Amino acid sequence: MKLSEQFQRFAKYECENSSKLYESLSYQIAEDDELLKVAANIPTGQPKPNLLFASVHYLLFEKDESLKNYYPTFSDHLLPAEEAFLPFKQFVLKHEQSLNELFQTKLVQTNEVRRCAYLYPMFAEIYEEHKQPLALIEIGTSAGLQLGVDQYNYLYNGEISVTNTTAPIIISSTNTGSPLPKTIYTTPEVKTRIGVDLNPIDVKDENELRWLQALIWPEHHERRELLKAAANVVTQLDLHLVQGDGIAKLEELCELIPEDEMIVVFHTHVANQIPKEKRQQLVEKLRNISSIRPLYHCYNNMFDPNLHQDFIKKGEIHEKRVMEKTDGHARWFKWVQ
Repeated sequence: MKLSEQFQRFAKYECENSSKLYESLSYQIAEDDELLKVAANIPTGQPKPNLLFASVHYLLFEKDESLKNYYPTFSDHLLPAEEAFLPFKQFVLKHEQSLNELFQTKLVQTNEVRRCAYLYPMFAEIYEEHKQPLALIEIGTSAGLQLGVDQYNYLYNGEISVTNTTAPIIISSTNTGSPLPKTIYTTPEVKTRIGVDLNPIDVKDENELRWLQALIWPEHHERRELLKAAANVVTQLDLHLVQGDGIAKLEELCELIPEDEMIVVFHTHVANQIPKEKRQQLVEKLRNISSIRPLYHCYNNMFDPNLHQDFIKKGEIHEKRVMEKTDGHARWFKWVQ
């Protein structure tokens, strides 16, 4: 797909009704040869519109530039998004060298903590069914915020409240499907929390936390506040973040987990960036591990966009539930009994 088409599709299918600023900029970047030339420096395999916008956003956190007046992140007195293109282009060309450095050193690895809203009911149900502490292994963990799934409070449909902690964090989402299981009211016990990523992010590092904030779109204030609250929670937890290929390391990580813990391997909005043959390799590794001990696999975007929960035992995959494609930022999902 041509680079100009990537920006057009990004504007239409991702930004529409979500980010007026990025939607307007994307359509205009698609027609601008100079900016497309800059974006062409983004490495293959990274979503170019996302990385360009995140890199500009990241630099704006520390620079006093007129472009800030178009970003809800920085200004309460916004100038029209439709007029942002010229100052955006001037900013990009002025800071092209710094942007190129970011393109080569940063990855698009948004840590959307709100996705815990649909992971939590699955994990709570697994805990109740097996009466075993959970060992969570997240592939593509970014900063590991979803590994704190049991340490957050939840509000579903504006009225179903789940309190797991005294920490000031509430993850809200709308369930448009079947009623959630009663097990959500019992906090699952999590003993092991392992996150694997090619580039794990340490939220104790201010610059790395700023990168996570930069990945969040300017209009999404609530997501930024949720990110900061979740970061405060996970810094208090015993997380084991591992750098490397999560699929390659999976078997050795599982060997470290005590036998009295139920392994739950999970990943959200990651598998679509993994080559298809490696996804199949992941399935085979899970089968192999299950010949020794049973485990769960919770995931989406593997071979379809749906959200899956599989129980794997003695090499056999038992499909526990399949939920329709969720909102990318987990504002809604459709639970299936």
